[in-house]
Amino acid sequence: MADFMPFPVSLPRVMLALGIAVSLAGCDRQTTPDTQPAVEADQAMGEANFDHAGEPLPEFTFSDPEGNTLALASLKGTPTLINMWATWCAPCVLEMPMLDELGAEMDGKLRVITVSQDAKGAELVAPFFADKGFTKLEPWLDPNNDMAFHFQTGVLPTTILYDAEGKEVWRMIGDYEWMSEDAKALVAKGM
Repeated sequence: MADFMPFPVSLPRVMLALGIAVSLAGCDRQTTPDTQPAVEADQAMGEANFDHAGEPLPEFTFSDPEGNTLALASLKGTPTLINMWATWCAPCVLEMPMLDELGAEMDGKLRVITVSQDAKGAELVAPFFADKGFTKLEPWLDPNNDMAFHFQTGVLPTTILYDAEGKEVWRMIGDYEWMSEDAKALVAKGM
């Protein structure tokens, strides 16, 4: 029985295709700046990092799908947990119900703010929130990723706890079990 090849393959064709693929793969890589923030080398995923403790709330203002605005500086006076997330980020989506539950459990003591990094903003976030029916989370939008670039983590979710004075207590890179006893102990450090 003879071997069957559906398409004739010649060595010159394979070499040409391989050459083109290699050329395109490395095309201009060294001249293009890295547009994604990098995770700090000493930051472990899923562990609180206290290296930035004491840093003030950044001076950003965000809007929600209805056009309301929130200036982060206005959050002083109440401990605040700020979570950067996106609808396309599976770990982010998984932890959102826990953050909502934490916000309900800590109502009046802690404000939980979620800031979407989705480029399409309200177009994706509004239906997501409507579908999930969160009771304590607020759908703030950051379609330009200003916060992600400010914090330079390069990873979603990223969550930062600020005390009532607007000073950072810790930040968490990656997802976390927000209703665990460990999480509650971490949040208590900002109270």
